[in-house]
Amino acid sequence: MKSYNLNQLARIINGTLIGKGDEIINQIFFDSRMIINPIHGIFFAFHGNQKDGHHYLQDAYQKGIRNFVVEKAPTNFVDANFIEVKNPLNALQVWAKYHRKQFTFPVIGITGSNGKTIVKEWLNQLLWKKFSIVRSPKSYNSQFGAALSILQMEDKNDLGIFEAGISMPNEMQNLEEIIQPTIGVLTKIGEAHLENFENQEEIIFEKLKLFTHVDKLVYNIENEKLHQIILEDEHLSKIDKITYGYTDFATVKINQILSNQTNTQISILHNQEEFTYTIPFIDDASIKNSLICLTTLISLNIDYKLFKEEFNQLLPIEMRLEIKEAINNSILINDTFNSDLNSLKIGLNVLNQQPKEKKSLVLTDILQSNLSDEELYQQTADLVNPYHFDEIVLIGEKISQFKHLFQSYVRSYNSTEEFLEQFKHQNVDNEAILLKGSRPFKLEKISNELETRSNDSVLEINLQYLIENINVYRSLLKPTTKLMCMVKANSYGTGSFEVANMLQNNGIDFLGVAIADEGKELREAGITVPIIVMNPEQSSYSTLIDYQLEPEIYSLRVLKLFIQKLQEKQISTAYPIHLKMETGMNRLGFHEDDFDELIAILKNNSQVEVRSIFTHLATADMPEEADYVNYQLNRFDKSYATISEALDIKPIKHALNSPGIVAYSDRQYDMVRLGIGMYGYSEYTDFMQKYLKPVVRFKTVISQISEIEIGETVSYGRRFTAEKHTKIATLPVGYADGIRRSLGYGKGKVGINGQLATITGTICMDMMMVDVTDIPCKEGDEVTIFGDSPTIADVTKWLETIPYEVLTSVSHRIKRVYYKE
Repeated sequence: MKSYNLNQLARIINGTLIGKGDEIINQIFFDSRMIINPIHGIFFAFHGNQKDGHHYLQDAYQKGIRNFVVEKAPTNFVDANFIEVKNPLNALQVWAKYHRKQFTFPVIGITGSNGKTIVKEWLNQLLWKKFSIVRSPKSYNSQFGAALSILQMEDKNDLGIFEAGISMPNEMQNLEEIIQPTIGVLTKIGEAHLENFENQEEIIFEKLKLFTHVDKLVYNIENEKLHQIILEDEHLSKIDKITYGYTDFATVKINQILSNQTNTQISILHNQEEFTYTIPFIDDASIKNSLICLTTLISLNIDYKLFKEEFNQLLPIEMRLEIKEAINNSILINDTFNSDLNSLKIGLNVLNQQPKEKKSLVLTDILQSNLSDEELYQQTADLVNPYHFDEIVLIGEKISQFKHLFQSYVRSYNSTEEFLEQFKHQNVDNEAILLKGSRPFKLEKISNELETRSNDSVLEINLQYLIENINVYRSLLKPTTKLMCMVKANSYGTGSFEVANMLQNNGIDFLGVAIADEGKELREAGITVPIIVMNPEQSSYSTLIDYQLEPEIYSLRVLKLFIQKLQEKQISTAYPIHLKMETGMNRLGFHEDDFDELIAILKNNSQVEVRSIFTHLATADMPEEADYVNYQLNRFDKSYATISEALDIKPIKHALNSPGIVAYSDRQYDMVRLGIGMYGYSEYTDFMQKYLKPVVRFKTVISQISEIEIGETVSYGRRFTAEKHTKIATLPVGYADGIRRSLGYGKGKVGINGQLATITGTICMDMMMVDVTDIPCKEGDEVTIFGDSPTIADVTKWLETIPYEVLTSVSHRIKRVYYKE
């Protein structure tokens, strides 16, 4: 980014400078965990719903940051510089607005409900040879992300492409002031975020605010409501409207669209000239997105006919970064879909968060850049070198020429195939590996070699959605309320370490596991956050102590035995414990008649420290049982008061689980415990479900499609008989993978190409059959067992059970894949 000094920045954001004003700034940090090579960096202390960046100033300082934007400067920092402002996020936005005004080249602003990131990336693929483009990294399109994106504009650029995303009314005006687009591009307007708007028309009005000052506007003229609103708008009615659609009034008139199995041929008419181009996609969304791109080329006064080959070579946009289990106790971060400096920086940050001491990087030639090779790979090395890799593998003829710029141990190869010829599994050991490269290098071949399991059935866990769901619950909490997340039973079947690591990196206060061995595995994997063991067995006390796990203590017998174990191991400092109160669940916990002896033991013993007192609600998910919940909470209040007053302590107090956070937020006390809710399922569907996103998706593929005639049967027991000519698809999953047999016989369904297919006949150990007679599909097509459709809630209803059972039933032989958007 362009450099500023602190004096300039203070004037721009109307802040008060404390310290030296001549310090140069060309890097922005907002998360102390992401700070690497902070020379010329500045840390913005943002204040969120739950986390206050001011609490992490010391962490940032220890990592080398010496320049800060804060609400109030601390007094205990040596040789640090501070700019005091009323609101650091607003200050960042003011800086971005000022920065944007320094440039006069065309800036494309893209908004819509769907397709923003794809259109932005495709425009970059089409135009990178012609322009020096600055664009939003990934899908940075929020109030915060847009500001960061704009601040990347430099004098060398001559075209900007930025996204603007909203989820609430009255957000777009500020984004317009930040991006200040000269050309507007409107993608598909759908139902996304409709829950925060009265209707689709209100969404359209809000989206159009981005184009308040544009010179040209690109949109689909077939959307009659949108077109009418634009024609009636005082400003938009007067600007140059560049449209596409089937009508004769469209700038780009669609003549014909022909698709086969692999590509689509699109014929258009513009200025009475016909033009036909091909894209390597057949879905409707890709076809429309390509038309948006072509129409945008016209808005730039570019001869689109010269880009026929570029359209034919468009690459799919993979907007997620996968984290997988790898061989020899390693972790694989798979980002093999594109390679530019911005996405490389994001991948390096994710790698840096993995708790493995040994780290390796596989990096290919960077193809889409109009920098000279010398400048490109010098900038690449400048990004990579601060991370101090144990090994770097460079693949590609160009990047290999610059291996001397990289400071770690480097091996270089001209091609992926050349690397694989020399690859040995035994050279990979207990490390975190980032695969980062351009698609033509086919790094998925290396990924396949490194993965622990390779099969077509996968449980996908969206870590980004997990954090977004947690933030939904956090929005219901007071800033001072601590958050404990439950990762017992292998994080409800999703994989304990990967989820726990993400939670740890996002500032969770406590993790909860069921047994000591679960906590031990997390500690051995590098998790350091406090872990509470909710059901510690007597035989596991040594493990608890050795791995610094904090036990739930629920009876006098357990307390005495644990103190005895502490004495045997000669633990001299007070060990943290958590007291469970029985208030009506009648499962585990201290009863009122235990209190006298409990207090006496704790008063006369210095080997334990009560860190929290809690209870568990029996009916928090049942609105009709609110009286019983209040009965439990009132009993708990009395129990807590009795113990805390007798011992003269004030430990953490907690009672609420996921449904309790929603229904009884006035009783959140000092901490809440979040479990199934963070995975996107809420018992309070009317209130919460629309705000939550499905974190988990279980998918497989069609192994074979068979056709049977009337009277023929399917699977064991011949429990399905065809009543007509029927197409049967066989899927490579069964009850050994967690698919309950009771879902067979027409009771359950799976998702194939947007439709639901009925499960037919008896589910086998390793296979199941579904009826696809009326569903267009082929062998190898993807199948959703649960995810978007059918949902976990659908499967839960068919099985007459709860989502916990559905999630935890998925077999460990199903590969888990973790990804971030």
